[in-house]
Amino acid sequence: MPHAISAATRKVAVLGVALSDCGRTDGLTPYALHAQAARRALADSGLDKSVVDGLASAGLGTLAPVEVAEYLGLHPTWTDSTSVGGSTWEVMAAHAVDAIAAGHANAVLLVYGSTARADLKANRRTANLSFGGRGPLQFEVPYGHTLVAKYAMAARRHMHEYGTSAEQLAEVAVQARANAVRNPDAMYRTPITVEDVLSGPLIADPFTKLHCCIRSDGGCAVLLAAEEYVADAAKAPVWVLGSGTAISHASMSEWPDFTVSPAAVSGRLAFERAGVRPEEIDLAEIYDAFTYMTLVTLEDLGFCAKGEGGAFVEKGRLLRDGELPVNTDGGGLSACHPGMRGLFLLVEAVRQLRGEAGDRQVRRSGGRLPELAVASGTGGWFCSSGTVVLGRG
Repeated sequence: MPHAISAATRKVAVLGVALSDCGRTDGLTPYALHAQAARRALADSGLDKSVVDGLASAGLGTLAPVEVAEYLGLHPTWTDSTSVGGSTWEVMAAHAVDAIAAGHANAVLLVYGSTARADLKANRRTANLSFGGRGPLQFEVPYGHTLVAKYAMAARRHMHEYGTSAEQLAEVAVQARANAVRNPDAMYRTPITVEDVLSGPLIADPFTKLHCCIRSDGGCAVLLAAEEYVADAAKAPVWVLGSGTAISHASMSEWPDFTVSPAAVSGRLAFERAGVRPEEIDLAEIYDAFTYMTLVTLEDLGFCAKGEGGAFVEKGRLLRDGELPVNTDGGGLSACHPGMRGLFLLVEAVRQLRGEAGDRQVRRSGGRLPELAVASGTGGWFCSSGTVVLGRG
């Protein structure tokens, strides 16, 4: 048993991360992907399964995370099944960090797996882009107001307000694909151009196909643990320095400004709590279900001023060797997007901070490894946001 440290002074580190099989996983169930990811993350940490006393899981089963815990052979005394869309994992990471710091848990496993692509291909389910017709959403669903349409409306508003162009939005997809080229696990690795993006089939104005995330299978896991476990871990810790969460709206009519996402709140809180500034961040992993999501989140996290996101994403700034490397694995636009992708952001950020990213490894001035990273997830149609600041030091 590790030497006890007062819960009031506990720091929290990421000690293990892993992906399950990703991309096309015909023949595997979501539970199998959960198990793969969990086993690999524990192996990565060098810690035994017996240390895990907390489990965070969402999106699978009638009693998630109870069914996942049973499948994995875990008996946690702390659980979380918060479900707020793509930001779920950053929000649950924030909850887990607070629980560990308070002594309510010692080691929390966040785990996810989905066969979204395989299920759709096998007609086991159909794509649901309206998210139901009860509650506030009942006033939008009858008009065919799908998920992609909501993002497209927001993008159009930004274009109207600030002169953002379709070419600038396309740059997000082009640079995500360029990063994916260096990632052997990415589902799509063939380079694309701005013209390729603009000339593709229109999905929802102004989005063509390549403005939208891919559909894949896959899963991943992250092990968060109290600092007293660091000495027994296989690798150097990546510390959770600060986090923030926020929710905005469900109905589009209740969204005050289509050009401002809840990351404007979660990001500010995370940076304040971490004691760092956006300009100190070495790389950013940002939820990118659509190109506009990346652009507006960069603004709201403070990497550029409101309305300047279009200019900011030009000139290769988001590339691995750019001014601010973003979505270094290729993101949801090119690497993988099995559903609630937020946990993948944390995995990639940790691998970059550890120097384990291979050909896509970010190096800053003088060839140094990155010191600080931010992972920011968005849920729904800018309905929720969770932001986590991570650091090596």
